[in-house]
Amino acid sequence: MGGRGGGWVVRLAAALVVGFVLGSVDASPGDVDPRYRTCVEECHTTGIIGENIISHCQSPGNEVSVGSSWYTQEPLYMQWKQLNCRTDCRYYCMMQREGERQSHGLSPVKYHGQWPFIRVSVFQEPLSAALSAVNLLMHFTGWVSYFLLVNYKLPVRPQTKRTYYEYTGLWHIYAILSMNAWFWSSIFHTRDIDLTEKLDYSSAVALLGYSLILSLLRTFDVKDEATRVMFAAPMLAFVTTHILYLNFYELDYGWNMKVCVVMAVVQLLAWAIWAGVTQHPSRFKLWVVVLGGALAMLLEVYDFPPYKGYADAHSMWHASTIPLTYLWWSFIKDDAEFRTSTLIKKAK
Repeated sequence: MGGRGGGWVVRLAAALVVGFVLGSVDASPGDVDPRYRTCVEECHTTGIIGENIISHCQSPGNEVSVGSSWYTQEPLYMQWKQLNCRTDCRYYCMMQREGERQSHGLSPVKYHGQWPFIRVSVFQEPLSAALSAVNLLMHFTGWVSYFLLVNYKLPVRPQTKRTYYEYTGLWHIYAILSMNAWFWSSIFHTRDIDLTEKLDYSSAVALLGYSLILSLLRTFDVKDEATRVMFAAPMLAFVTTHILYLNFYELDYGWNMKVCVVMAVVQLLAWAIWAGVTQHPSRFKLWVVVLGGALAMLLEVYDFPPYKGYADAHSMWHASTIPLTYLWWSFIKDDAEFRTSTLIKKAK
């Protein structure tokens, strides 16, 4: 099955795996800087960083941990103030430390796994938040056009009034998971706290896991419902276990990255090889999406600091997925039309 579509994507997939595995061991030197740590500790106590006054920190009870047992926690509004205190202290201490580093000619470093971004109002990473919202919109418009196509434009089976396309419902689920993932991505890049981080990671893993299942069901042409359940059950169990592990045991960034890379590479290979051996009329669209998606993933591997404090590699990855999403939904609609036409011809 190597054929025309397999060679280049195998080499690219290998580069992605190596890059992600090597990248996953990198630490964040910013948050272990003694000056940064001292600044954050003093901010929590006084609520003052230079000329900046952090009002969230100037209230009693900030010593209560948000992650403590429910019976020792403050009311919800107090927890929110404490979260804002910690977030604001980290931000202003980071910007102060980066200003000092820049004055000595040093390059930016990451803090708590993220580059130093310049805030815009409530948006911690304004460009990534905005691009996530655009991706959400692209998936919504793509899904609506797909929904109208399969339900109102294409013919349905005369006996059951159901669509001829065997994967109609599966793509609806995919659309919901995609919009959910981009929604939480936008929220996370707006306000990075433990809750939004876990929701962002969990939604992304759920989407990636389901996309893998769907890619294998389509490329192996699995139509029988019982076979689909048997096929998908082990992968659903693994993805669910992984999400529970991230949320309730340890949010292990390195392990999560490796899991996500394996799932992404497998589905890229599945789609690319299938496009290489099939005579699908829209296989060239699929190749463009696969190649573009793999190249876009390289932005996640070979990271770089934000230009002017706004545009980093991750935000550029968000930007690159916008046209790919449009082309991807175009392929999905083409596939629905192709399968419907093929089945109608067989029925005659």
